[in-house]
Amino acid sequence: MHGESTNWKKDNASSLKELLGKWFFLLYALIYAGFILLNVLSPEVMAMDIGSLNIAIVYGFGLILFAIFLSFVYNHVGSHAEQLLNKDEETSGEEVCGK
Repeated sequence: MHGESTNWKKDNASSLKELLGKWFFLLYALIYAGFILLNVLSPEVMAMDIGSLNIAIVYGFGLILFAIFLSFVYNHVGSHAEQLLNKDEETSGEEVCGK
């Protein structure tokens, strides 16, 4: 028989990551709702040109880039929080194992 393939420990940063994820979702949902409302209520504004592209294209690509940006921020903040908040468990686990 073999043992566990990974060692799952309690994540002390999970509540922070959950809260951050909810706030990022709310922020993105509001900005996306603005995109939808602008399309529905004022399509002529979305058809206006910015350089060689219209506002709908720029806003749409902006939404995609903003989602990618939020994911990088979430990953950075979550990883940093895990390192800080789970550090005590890692050291106490090493002491128990005799390392």
